[in-house]
Formats: sequence, C-alpha cells, structure tokens
Amino acid sequence: MGVHHAAAHRHDLPQPDGGNHPVGVGSVPALNTSFTRGVGMTSMRTRRRLIDRLRSHGIDSERILGIMEATPRHLFIGEALAHKAYEDTALPIGYNQTISQPWVVARMTELLLEHDESPKKVLEVGTGCGYQTAILSQLCRWIFTIERIGALLEQARERMQRLGYHNVSFLHGDGFEGWESNSPFDRILVAAAPGEPPPRLLDQLSLGGRMVLPVGGGHQYLRVITRTANGYQEEQREAVRFVPMLRGQQE
Repeated sequence: MGVHHAAAHRHDLPQPDGGNHPVGVGSVPALNTSFTRGVGMTSMRTRRRLIDRLRSHGIDSERILGIMEATPRHLFIGEALAHKAYEDTALPIGYNQTISQPWVVARMTELLLEHDESPKKVLEVGTGCGYQTAILSQLCRWIFTIERIGALLEQARERMQRLGYHNVSFLHGDGFEGWESNSPFDRILVAAAPGEPPPRLLDQLSLGGRMVLPVGGGHQYLRVITRTANGYQEEQREAVRFVPMLRGQQE
C-alpha cells in the first residue's frame, strides 16, 4: 500500500501488464544486465551472509531462501543505500515508505505458501518498491498487486519490467477494496496493519485460500486466515511492527 513495511519484533486470467511471457513458477528471470551491472555489494558472498542469517533465525524453506539469494535487493532501493541492501533491516525508499526487512519478507512468504508451494493467483496489498512482489512472482503463477501511492506503483512497474518479471498486474487503488474483478485469489498478502482483517479481502479469498497480514495497533501480530466451507480459521503468529493500513489513494 505504499507503507512502511514491517521490522520483525522478533473466464481466463487476464494478461499481466508486464507482457506476454510469464516467469515460470520457481524460476529466476534473466535480468537486464545493463540495468543490473555495477555495485560491488551484489556479490554472492554478501547475499549468502544474509541468507545464512535468515536460516539461523528460523526460515526453513530452502526454495524461498534460494529465490531471495538470487533476487537483487540492491536494485529496489536508492544507490545511496545500496551498501546496506543485504543487511537484515528495513530501508527507506522515498515517500516516507520502506522496503521490508528480509526476515519479514521471508517469514510472510513462508506462511503464505504453507500447504501450497505454487499457488496460481496471489493478491499483494502494498506493492511498495516491488521487492516482495518480485519474490512472489518467482513462486506463483500470477501476481496481482495494489499500491495506494501512484508514484511508487509506477516506479515498481518499471523496475519489474526492466528486471524481467512479467507475470504481475498492477493497480493504483485502495487495498481495503481488494481487486474484485480478478478474484477469487488463492493467497492474499497484506503489507500494512488494519485493526481487523478487511471484509472485502476476506470475501475475495477462494475456498481453501489463505491470507497473511499484520493485525493490530500498538501490539501487532501476524495473522494467518484460511477460508473453509464453514467460514474462516485464524492463527496468530509472530509479533511484528507495521504502520496502519490506510484507506484511499494518492498520486
């Protein structure tokens, strides 16, 4: 939603905007080398140190860790902070927003993909700089992502296209409303904290679908919600810190 992302407290599918060649599930796109060259901190040794840290802090999915190692996080932030790209910390991306802490990205992705490692349709609420979007796009068939700040959305769209992630559709809109015209979704990931799970998002989950989101005010926890034939099952997980989920949109 164009929000500060968390730091851990310890018919046929429409064609995505990016083009006609979706990235295969579990694959890493061939990156545009004119866009990615430079920056010494892109070394695999630097990335592996981050991955080793995530693994030591409880991230178990080697598939997710492998994709995070291969994804150039430094290209989702400004050059002035590129030397911090592979630290396990949130970083500013402009518009008073941040790129999420890698541990939070990994943990929310891990929770999202429990019991279904390759969901077909995923809704992301809060595109931000597009880093979480890029991770999801390599794990899922189609990503539909909503951002409330128009300028951030356009930057993310351009970045994703230049890097070769083409199975993503973008919407400038209010995350509380979801994306009804493309629902239902197998998975929904929300990158801001509402007081309670938004009803419109719950309605857009498919039967058996799962949503992962932070919930609360001063004390927030990740919540995992699964839609069943009899309603919704909820589980509370780790404590986190996210900014409040905001209604509306801005340019």
